[in-house]
Amino acid sequence: MKLDDWLLEILACPNCKGPLRPDEKAAELVCGGDCGYAYPVRDDIPVLLVDEARAPAS
Repeated sequence: MKLDDWLLEILACPNCKGPLRPDEKAAELVCGGDCGYAYPVRDDIPVLLVDEARAPAS
């Protein structure tokens, strides 16, 4: 997964507007805000759709 640092600085969770941090092992962007959703990154493109997100483990 290759995402530029400047892109990570401006991306935000579409659900809660929290910051996103990369999870290289799972090829996801994980929300550091209230919701904790994980958004997939496919072919180095973040898929920032709430319907595509994985909910955090309870």
